[in-house]
Amino acid sequence: MLLSRPPIAARCPSPLIYIPKTCDQNRENVQELDAILVLDFGGQYCHLIARRVRECGVYSETVPHDISLPQMKRLGQRFRVRGLILSGGPSSVYEKKAPECDVRILQLGVPVLGICYGHELIARLFGGEVRPASTKEFGSSLAFIDKPVGLMEGLDKVEKVWMSHSDSVFRLPSEWEVLAHTENSPVAAFKHVTKPVFGVQWHPEVVHTEKGLRILENFVLRICDCTPGRTMQSFVRNAVEEIKQMAGDDRCIVALSGGVDSSTATVLASKAVGDNLVAVFVDHGFMREGEPEFVERTFRGFPMRLMVVDARNRFLRSLKGVRDPERKRSIIGREFIRVFEDVSRKVKARHLVQGTIHPDRIESGLTRRSERIKTHHNVAGLPAKVKFKTIIEPLRDLYKDEVRKVAEELGLPREIIRRQPFPGPGLAVRICGEITREKVKVARRADRIVTEEIEKAGLAEGLWQYFAVLTDTRSTGVKGDSRAYGYTVAIRAVESEEAMTAKFARIPYETLEKASTRITNEVPQVTRVAYDISHKPPATIEWE
Repeated sequence: MLLSRPPIAARCPSPLIYIPKTCDQNRENVQELDAILVLDFGGQYCHLIARRVRECGVYSETVPHDISLPQMKRLGQRFRVRGLILSGGPSSVYEKKAPECDVRILQLGVPVLGICYGHELIARLFGGEVRPASTKEFGSSLAFIDKPVGLMEGLDKVEKVWMSHSDSVFRLPSEWEVLAHTENSPVAAFKHVTKPVFGVQWHPEVVHTEKGLRILENFVLRICDCTPGRTMQSFVRNAVEEIKQMAGDDRCIVALSGGVDSSTATVLASKAVGDNLVAVFVDHGFMREGEPEFVERTFRGFPMRLMVVDARNRFLRSLKGVRDPERKRSIIGREFIRVFEDVSRKVKARHLVQGTIHPDRIESGLTRRSERIKTHHNVAGLPAKVKFKTIIEPLRDLYKDEVRKVAEELGLPREIIRRQPFPGPGLAVRICGEITREKVKVARRADRIVTEEIEKAGLAEGLWQYFAVLTDTRSTGVKGDSRAYGYTVAIRAVESEEAMTAKFARIPYETLEKASTRITNEVPQVTRVAYDISHKPPATIEWE
């Protein structure tokens, strides 16, 4: 037995869901698909773990941390569970109500990997010592690999990793061994001497851990012995089938913004329900320059009915006097759904299809253990009561780069596939403070200038997003030998792969200077331009 505490070990069942590859038993109800389950303890990067496992070509599903043994057994009827990963989370393992999993699940006969909180939880459950670290580690850190075997195979003696923790493991029981340490964490990675149970304090799932994917490949493909079998073709088939089952013969409307997420959801829905689909583009007045015209021009040629709703005055009225960013997002979410409800009554639609992706759900507080970072208009920003039979979200488990791959599989134009992300609330979350018509005009023109200068400099391909923010700060300037008192615009440009973490981009000064000069010359209301050099975390990509 793995545990050193007899009372718990005595309750340990025989394995329930592990099916060895050499097994000859009848598996008629089990899909020929290897899978890794991620137990969600509320970490911001939890679903990113599942996403990285999928990068290895292996199916992964996120489940609640307190999933029961019968529930695990039912999952075993859908696919072959080859391993478990315990995610990070905001709690401390020694707190009174700290989340735990059923310890028997860790003894089901499949390999187990704990990450951050999961690492600390495994250590504590099996008799190790976890306590607050004298020096907390947030961001980049150096890990010293003591034993480059198994989980650590292929790593160098010193690796750059991404940390985000206040507690550390300081001692392990005798049947465990240390695989790596950092300057402040004596047990930064460990394994059981004889069982395939591992822990890492850092986050291998984020791109800032330079060989993080190698660590997960070691676990998924070597330790768990999974056979890759997940493809975008299979995702498209399953997504279309899911929409068909949910919609039946009913008419649907799809929220179309022109971005890659909503466009991909629109094409999937079109494949699923055909003529029963109405695509609705809502112009809320906070779009980029030329955006409504682009959407209408692009999607008029698609085999679906397209409706364009001019709701600019409605949204602006609803936001009058509102300064709090969370209230803005909530109001925008409410108004969006009310517009869609109005349209649905006219066209007799019963379902709403949205291009919601997973980062939206994570930042909105996806699970009861996760923190809400900001409300996304299409997730937590929705009103409590909506007049739709169902809201269908076929992309809900994907990240932006995965959506782009699906879009390629569906044959969408490159102009759509490579578009930089644009928030649903649009410029409303790039204008700090109260939103006015003047501020919208200023933000839209400044944003256009930033876009033009970055694209002219040939920098766009390497960036995740680049845009202008109209701050709520005014400052004194000089224009035409006279005193001017105007807005401050911030330029934001970041590099990322999935938007869960991001680094500010090191834009050449020449490009920033051109953008700054044009903004202050061409937008009379602006006297000052700043460049945002914040990473995510601690900042988010958008300001509001």
